[in-house]
Amino acid sequence: MQHVTIKDIARLSGVSVATVSRALNDASEISEDTRDRVLRICREQGYRTNLLARSLISSRTNVLGLILPDISNPFHTALSLSIETCAREQGYQVMLCSGRPGDGKIEGLFEFLIGQRVDGVLLSSASDQARELLHRYQDTLPAVLLGACAPEASGIRINSVSTDNFVGGRMAAEYLYTLGHREVFYLGLRPGSATHTLRHLGFCTAARELGLAVRTVENPTSASTISSGYQMARSVLEQPFSQTAVFAASDAVALGMIQVADELGIPIPERLSVLGFDNIEYAALPNIRLSTLSHNSPTMARAAVHLLLELIDSDSRGEYTTKFITPTLIRRATCRTI
Repeated sequence: MQHVTIKDIARLSGVSVATVSRALNDASEISEDTRDRVLRICREQGYRTNLLARSLISSRTNVLGLILPDISNPFHTALSLSIETCAREQGYQVMLCSGRPGDGKIEGLFEFLIGQRVDGVLLSSASDQARELLHRYQDTLPAVLLGACAPEASGIRINSVSTDNFVGGRMAAEYLYTLGHREVFYLGLRPGSATHTLRHLGFCTAARELGLAVRTVENPTSASTISSGYQMARSVLEQPFSQTAVFAASDAVALGMIQVADELGIPIPERLSVLGFDNIEYAALPNIRLSTLSHNSPTMARAAVHLLLELIDSDSRGEYTTKFITPTLIRRATCRTI
């Protein structure tokens, strides 16, 4: 099939190339009748705008890169959908990639996205290495971290949007305390994750203030999954325990815990209350109804996209913004008063 050019459209429409360009860009210098006629002929001839040529002229592609650590994770799936929706509202498309800092792939993904001339990059990561990685590339193109930032003792400054994980951890401890629990598990600490470190710190800080005894169970894997939650839960629930509640580092970990409790005949919440974090779609299913804390993903996605677009439109690279989104407690059926 012969490729239809803008010159072909101009010839068929009986107008200049400049007029076709104005019609495609919805410029105000031409009449509505002319615009409608040009766009109709474009549709009939199957004309597609050459985005690469346009980007070379305008230095913009109106494409954002998004790098997620695990697209199969329900939280990241929901987050990517919210980001795509918000970006589209602002006239941008999203190019989705998957990779984790430290896996040997993510640097290549940054180089790939730069080569594709994306206008900016959103990196979603809970890894401590993400901060340094983003800092390395943010002078090359606008970039925003979606995830917790470690303390700035290193002097590395980046733009970021994050759930306030410290506050979320405090909220979890305070909620379990108000239900009457005094001995609890914290299930799933990943020491290499800024997100989980802050969440655990907030939980334990509030627990100390309230007199709540916490037994922390570390996650030996690199991801907070149902499988890792299952393994950790097996290690503690197969032995005698006095704890009456669990705060799981993620909903996926909580689901692994619930599966083990069911297999061992431990009733939830009668014997063990379970509180998660993420508010993934599965958490609200009728047979689960997991009590959890929500990131408010649409709010976080919108804040990240708008911050990135501000950076794209700005000539300054000397100012940095850190935005925190306060989580929301979602009360369902897996926690009870004792």
